[in-house]
Amino acid sequence: MLLQSCSMEFYGQMKGVINKQTVSWCLFDFANSSYSAVIAAVIFPVYFTSVVAADAGYNADLWWGSAISLSMAAVALTSPIIGGLADSAGLRKRLLLIYTLVCVFAVAGLWFIQKGMVLEGFLLVVAANIGMEGGLVFYNSFLPDIAPATHQGRVSAWGYGTGYAGSIVSLIVALGLIKFGSIEHVWPATALFFLLFALPAFINLPRDTGSSLAFRQAASSGIKMSLATLRSIWRSPEQRKFMTAYLLYEDGVSTVIVFSSIFAASTLAFRSEELILVYLIVQGTALAGSFLMASRIDTKGPKNVLSRTLILWAAVCAAVFFVQSKIEFFVIASMAGFGLGTVQASSRAFFAQFVPDGKEAEYFGAYSLVGKSSSVIGPLVFGLVSSIMHSQRWAVLTLSVFFLLGFAIVRRVNGGYPNISVSQES
Repeated sequence: MLLQSCSMEFYGQMKGVINKQTVSWCLFDFANSSYSAVIAAVIFPVYFTSVVAADAGYNADLWWGSAISLSMAAVALTSPIIGGLADSAGLRKRLLLIYTLVCVFAVAGLWFIQKGMVLEGFLLVVAANIGMEGGLVFYNSFLPDIAPATHQGRVSAWGYGTGYAGSIVSLIVALGLIKFGSIEHVWPATALFFLLFALPAFINLPRDTGSSLAFRQAASSGIKMSLATLRSIWRSPEQRKFMTAYLLYEDGVSTVIVFSSIFAASTLAFRSEELILVYLIVQGTALAGSFLMASRIDTKGPKNVLSRTLILWAAVCAAVFFVQSKIEFFVIASMAGFGLGTVQASSRAFFAQFVPDGKEAEYFGAYSLVGKSSSVIGPLVFGLVSSIMHSQRWAVLTLSVFFLLGFAIVRRVNGGYPNISVSQES
């Protein structure tokens, strides 16, 4: 019944909006979610902490958290400048390709990592995460180009929903390789999956404008544009409040994603097959939540949807602190999954309302700066709390504070309201 309702909702939303550009844009999320699921969230984090860095004990969490934090810091510091450069020189699509290839080759290189190669694994994860997260700046910036303002919320949700489908497929492939005793082959298989399904985006997304500015001149112009964009956002009270809230709650989201499988394996003794099963359930509920809530982001407004989802996330983090059994964790993970795509899609649609025409990459560079800055703090805090307290439960509980603070600020933002024309249609 849920699947039928989800399908009817989706096909009703598709009419008049679906085209090869939106399909290709969504397929890129299908592609990169293989990295998010297999490398960043489920299989490689556990492999890294339990095999590669097995001799490090609780410090293995700190090694992993530091790899994520360092890579996110690099993306956060460079994305506004690179975003400005992309707009000035008309290089968005080419830069998306370059960042994607960096991620693909780094992930493929994990095939060589064995027990004790902590530094080598650390460096490859840093490179892969920079490629993945840096590329999202340009990927996100195409949203205003391929979807009208009245449908950006649902197209954003379609992207995330398709991404969850990609996570499910890539994890099933990984599970098959693991059952045949070939876990080391999971990494190059994931790299190939990413590259293959990313190809339609490089073919069909809008072409680079091919600005006549020389690269050095464009870089200089990009830096100036980026600083001007950051100043403009900071001087706007509503944009400043949204970005502050986003910094806080995205901290919680990103940390949950990169440490959930480690918590399940270390604290609740989940096996690899069980980890994949729970993540498949999360991705399935996230996919359903994305499509069921897609039109509501436009009709009810991203602020309304986002606020409700942040309360759900705070409750999930508090519940995990008390969880004792695998069954309880399965139930809580399903609740988190339903809100995962919703919080990300509504945030992207909320911010898109602030973006002026012609400055998409600049503004989404600033958006990435804030999002990735939060990803610097959260994983590092989780790793430190886990190391100091010798308990991952306390580390999870701290995340609820980020969601509650984000909720309090989001409610004060004058923005994120429903699109009038969409509401009238509905």
